[in-house]
Amino acid sequence: MAIATRSVQSFPSISLASAHGGAPVEVSLISQLGIGAGDRLVQDAGSRQAAHVHFVDALDEPSTRIGGMHLEHGDASSLYTFAVGPGGHPFHRHGTPRTFTAISGSAGAQLRFSTASDDDVERDAATFVAALRLVEIPPDCLFTVRFGGGTWHQFVPLRPTHPALFALSCHTNELGGALSTLEREQVEANAASIPVLTTVLPPAVQQLLDTTDLASVPSVALSLHAAPLSAAQRACAVTRELVGGMRAWMGSLRSVGGFIGRLESSRVVRALHQQPPGSMLERAVAQDIAHDDCVEVRLPPDAVGTLSATELLSRVLEGVLDNPPAGVGRLMALRNLAVAPLKLRTSPLGCPVSSLLSTDRRSLFAGRFPVLDQAIEPSGKGAQVLLGAHDRHLIFRSCVAVFIDPDGSARVSLGTRVQTRNAFGRFYMAAIDAVHRRYVGPTMLRMAVDHAMAPELSPGTQLRGRVAAASLR
Repeated sequence: MAIATRSVQSFPSISLASAHGGAPVEVSLISQLGIGAGDRLVQDAGSRQAAHVHFVDALDEPSTRIGGMHLEHGDASSLYTFAVGPGGHPFHRHGTPRTFTAISGSAGAQLRFSTASDDDVERDAATFVAALRLVEIPPDCLFTVRFGGGTWHQFVPLRPTHPALFALSCHTNELGGALSTLEREQVEANAASIPVLTTVLPPAVQQLLDTTDLASVPSVALSLHAAPLSAAQRACAVTRELVGGMRAWMGSLRSVGGFIGRLESSRVVRALHQQPPGSMLERAVAQDIAHDDCVEVRLPPDAVGTLSATELLSRVLEGVLDNPPAGVGRLMALRNLAVAPLKLRTSPLGCPVSSLLSTDRRSLFAGRFPVLDQAIEPSGKGAQVLLGAHDRHLIFRSCVAVFIDPDGSARVSLGTRVQTRNAFGRFYMAAIDAVHRRYVGPTMLRMAVDHAMAPELSPGTQLRGRVAAASLR
């Protein structure tokens, strides 16, 4: 096969002029991944896509919207992911422009575009084929595509045993372009999906396309490292195809997923020598005290802003549940395992605040947090809650409190008092005293306050959904 090739020093790119004067189709190769990485990436990303709340599997193009519009901020863009498997997907178009970045599978992909206008196609279906252009993408490649609204397109793998691609697509203006009434209603409701915004090829044109010899259609091949159809390029393609299949198979042997981990701040946590004045612990546990500790974080006025003590305390309690320290969780898992034979109370959450997982709804702070008692100052400058439980070996009470000082700064504290019930309780407290004072209490308070100051960064583990462990007695 004769082929004309030229070398470029930057990204290999092609710009296909529109047959009706619209925006061109632009395709650029960016880089090539490791051997066989494309199939593995398409598989891994596709599995995560399938678990997304907005996942849609239609038109042989599984997809999900991972970022909707923010019209209240004047932003009509949306972000989608989509995949094209071994069978390719049907020729289709969208009313608005598309820009996406993709990774090809380990056999490469063929991108098919026709920029024929609706009027031309309606007058003569052959104009669709006359405007048809093919672009070949090599295996395991990162590439970009941009085209205008109304551009017909179809993506297929170069080998039907491998996926074609996985893409991240930016719809720069969901409200722009030629949208049908149904499409516009879905977009304005911020409930659009790729299938909703898709029009497939009319049957008459599809029948003509099915009888067309694609070998006669004008084509271009983009490549990196080796010229198209060269011996080196063919050897590379064969190697990548074989390795890609193996890597995808190996990837299927393990589950995929991900993690969201918030890093702990350097916020100073101060150990107090006694409970803050007016602490609810002074009344709740006034005698036979076997353990007594309290830690405090001070927040400057600019961090507190206009928050009342009740609002700030609610945020801190939310942080206890949604931003728990991983290290404390591991210690609790070890502790739960050790005490299970003794039939002691267990919890996935650190003991001082574990009763927040209770299903007892008789006393709620801020309408959502189960507590033993609460105290809120009428001035809005002070709020505290009492937590705790009885167990076979001890009784503990904890107080989470917020006090706002006259200068606008705030003191957030976590205090705990324990009464032991037997010799094992005394042994137990002696064993955990140091780690509780120096690590458990300070770390839990720091992470809870971190959440209160920036809740959008927290993983949102929602431990309160795991109520099997904690109960108030």
